[in-house]
Amino acid sequence: MSRAEHIGIRPAVEADIPLIHAFICELAEYEKLRHEVVVTEERLLRTLFGVERRAEVLIASLANEPVGFALFFHNYSTFLGLPGIYLEDLYIRDEARGQGVGRRLLSCLANLAVERGCGRLEWWVLDWNDPAIRFYKSLGATPMDDFTIFRLTGEALERLAGEG
Repeated sequence: MSRAEHIGIRPAVEADIPLIHAFICELAEYEKLRHEVVVTEERLLRTLFGVERRAEVLIASLANEPVGFALFFHNYSTFLGLPGIYLEDLYIRDEARGQGVGRRLLSCLANLAVERGCGRLEWWVLDWNDPAIRFYKSLGATPMDDFTIFRLTGEALERLAGEG
């Protein structure tokens, strides 16, 4: 049996909330952004499994042991006139990297995108994460170098909202 046959991918269930929270914290540590994590398990439960579900999660396992996750949601392309899937987070624990788990997760997401009639699958990667960039390019993903990401949070978001 090959290593790929030991990889399992399944949709997350409510009981996975502590695991998802742990994966988010581990990812933040890896990205040197742990200080920015304020999410609670209660918030994850509400936003992932509540009345208004805002995102979906796939859990990856290697030999029946959870080793990673992908958190994603739908966006929309006005140019294509089609929905897309935006991958917010992809994380594989260090001991499981290089064994095909990330590729399998992305393959499952690509399959979901095709099944759901989406025109694209998109995500960001930190500029310094050379292993991830090489991996994504090996899949045929194209960097969008012509775009700059902007973000409104905290006081700036509140201030602009107050103008409406």
